[in-house]
Amino acid sequence: MNTAISSSRPDAGGVSSAGFKVDVSRGQRVGRVSSEWFSRPDDERYLSLPDMYAAVRGRAERATARTVESSAIRVEAAPGDAERLALAVPGRDAPIFPTHWSFGQLSSLVGAPASYLRELPAALAGINLQHGLLSHRAELIKTLEAEDGRVELRAVTGPDYGRIWDHELVGAVMKIAGDGTGDTRWKVPGVLDWATMTHNPYVDVTKETTTLYASDRDVFLFLVDDTHPIEAGRLPNGEPDLYFRGFYAWNSEVGSKTLGIASFYLRAVCANRNLWGVENFQEISIRHSKFAAQRFAHEAAPALRRFADSSPAPFIEGVRAAREKIVARKDEDRESFLRKRGFGKADTAKIIATVLDEEGHPPTSVYDFVQGITAVARTKPHQDARLELEGKAKLLMARAV
Repeated sequence: MNTAISSSRPDAGGVSSAGFKVDVSRGQRVGRVSSEWFSRPDDERYLSLPDMYAAVRGRAERATARTVESSAIRVEAAPGDAERLALAVPGRDAPIFPTHWSFGQLSSLVGAPASYLRELPAALAGINLQHGLLSHRAELIKTLEAEDGRVELRAVTGPDYGRIWDHELVGAVMKIAGDGTGDTRWKVPGVLDWATMTHNPYVDVTKETTTLYASDRDVFLFLVDDTHPIEAGRLPNGEPDLYFRGFYAWNSEVGSKTLGIASFYLRAVCANRNLWGVENFQEISIRHSKFAAQRFAHEAAPALRRFADSSPAPFIEGVRAAREKIVARKDEDRESFLRKRGFGKADTAKIIATVLDEEGHPPTSVYDFVQGITAVARTKPHQDARLELEGKAKLLMARAV
């Protein structure tokens, strides 16, 4: 996808549209937002939070959740189409048509492989599915049905499934981010200019630049406060090391994923929505279990508000403490420091060499080692190895305070 970027006018705060000089060689690179950006078709991309909210709230208003006996459900041929299956569910006069997603859920609940059933003739697939429903040990299932011209089965879950509606998450974000395009400090991110290493916070929100996504299965949104940079120390050349605050959140009211919120500090967002120079990454997730709605109200939503309103002072203090905590002055001290913390000989050498190359001096402080570790982590081709190194870096940083 080719992204055309055009600058918008600065806000009343008078921040220069030229943007902010950043150093993305530090910290982690996080690709979660980029993977969403690459995979979403145009009809799943929204240009503002109110538009996104209206879409997901509207489908919730057309939906009905019910708990029914699995043995009372009848699988039959769709009216006028013997090659499609429909469900006769107690309390509904009209047939219910499963979506691709809900058919897979229903198959999984009764222990039938959905991929196999989809390859069978409809009549034979219906017989197998009906047998599974009649012998279903759980006895009860929860359906999510949507009326839009015809009745569609959007989801099938266990009876204790604790649904958090997609519009509840979007609504919680709107309380701190307004329309998500600049009426508050939280907005769709700008873009990094690789030629000048400058993050420009002012880009037009289009289908190609937006980070607000919603499908019939889920929502995902990413917002930053990239007009108010945070200075946390200095770079080797004496320039300020600038960060921005950001968060992304996701949910699926039909059970395809948990609800989650990740908050962090970052240095830039590039055109394909990779996050660069990420520090202090924190994540919470909530499974859609029986008390999920209460946990969202008492944990996730307040955590989002706290992060939005919090001072960056603890983060800045943490960086300062890590910079000032000297742990090695000689080569043997550097090697010993890393080896005692579980780093192999090869990674130890790479970490020390990386800091020397990027910082212009061998590592002496905890911060130096953390930057070296995260830089080496970015070179690891396997995610497990990368996450292991990043976890060690995060632990070192936390213990420096």
